Amino acid sequence: MDPQQHDRIDALTRDPYPLYDRARAAEGLIFVPEFDAWLVARDADVREVLRRPDDFSSANVLRGDVMPSPAAFAVLGGGFGGRQVVVSADGAEHQLLRAPLVRGLSAARVAHVLPYARERAEALVDGFIADGHVELMAAYARRLPGDVIGRLVGLDAADVPTAVHGGHRTEELLFRPMDEAGQVAAAEDVVAGQHVLDALLRARRAAPRDDLATELVASLAPGPADQPLTLEERHQLGAQLANFLLAGHLTTTALIGTTFLHLLRRSNQWKLLCEEPERIPAAIEEAARYDSALQAFRRVATRDVTLAGTELPAGSVLLVAFGAAGRDGARHAWPDVFDITRRQEARHLAFGLGRHGCPGAQLAREQLRLTLELFTRRLPGLRIAEDGPPVTMRPTLIHRSPEALHLAW
Repeated sequence: MDPQQHDRIDALTRDPYPLYDRARAAEGLIFVPEFDAWLVARDADVREVLRRPDDFSSANVLRGDVMPSPAAFAVLGGGFGGRQVVVSADGAEHQLLRAPLVRGLSAARVAHVLPYARERAEALVDGFIADGHVELMAAYARRLPGDVIGRLVGLDAADVPTAVHGGHRTEELLFRPMDEAGQVAAAEDVVAGQHVLDALLRARRAAPRDDLATELVASLAPGPADQPLTLEERHQLGAQLANFLLAGHLTTTALIGTTFLHLLRRSNQWKLLCEEPERIPAAIEEAARYDSALQAFRRVATRDVTLAGTELPAGSVLLVAFGAAGRDGARHAWPDVFDITRRQEARHLAFGLGRHGCPGAQLAREQLRLTLELFTRRLPGLRIAEDGPPVTMRPTLIHRSPEALHLAW
């Protein structure tokens, strides 16, 4: 990627909303060269794509913006990348890979992990509340979701930081330009996290437990406890678990960050939430609609199709913008206004729709709910620090959030 193209993509991903406005106002779809894709920005059109998975494949949904160097690829060869995972699978394969995740994220399992989530959230706040200030992303938003998803998966607490860090580094490697030394270092962290997951999966074959790792092994590589997983089974299972772990904590991290950003930029909204905490569920939905963590995913037309009056030959790449749909005035009244008193009459698409709807949506909502309950109770005087650096958004469309969020009370 040349520097000028990188700068254009950087600007578009840090603030994609002007582009979304232009796309929704256009007749038909617009082609965005920076993303090499047709942008699907209207709520109705996004829904149509999501409801037609046979016509719009998820095959290249995980395509990164950066091609790792040969040296980084050599390091990645020591892990288990390159396997098909649930978000990039279609049809029967997608159903097969998704089923154990849905079972692993059942309402009962989510309820079972919530007491631990509350305990960890309280402990994290205890660690900084006396300071009078905090950088929320590093001290809380990047820690709670990783701890919770690690517990749900079945990781020992000591292994969670390595596995979670590997997920963060995966995103950096695929979406942030780095020199070769930086790419190699990121690849080493990715592989270190994958080795932790591999050890967990092998342990669960030998000694099953009531966790998501066991659910994956039992569903995708069934066999007796005394029969070790084959190398291919380890790689396939490891890819599924790594993808789940990454999606499970990065998306929630992002949602925590953007929710606090928008609430605290409007002090009246934060004050109202503190006074009336029963509004927390509505605040969560408004935050997800207004600035979704997952802004867009790619799809590929499997045949010649027409969408929004635009003829798309087979093989056409679409960028399906959930974030744009959330600001569509045809679906949501006063779409550019953040308002936790909004009547949520129209469902947003922040967690997807249909076959590829996010199976972890309830877990994400519950973590944000307990977080808002905790902060409104213990830190009602919370505000964006006046002496902190300006807030900048991370340049990505898959886990949109502030790079840092300095708060005070």
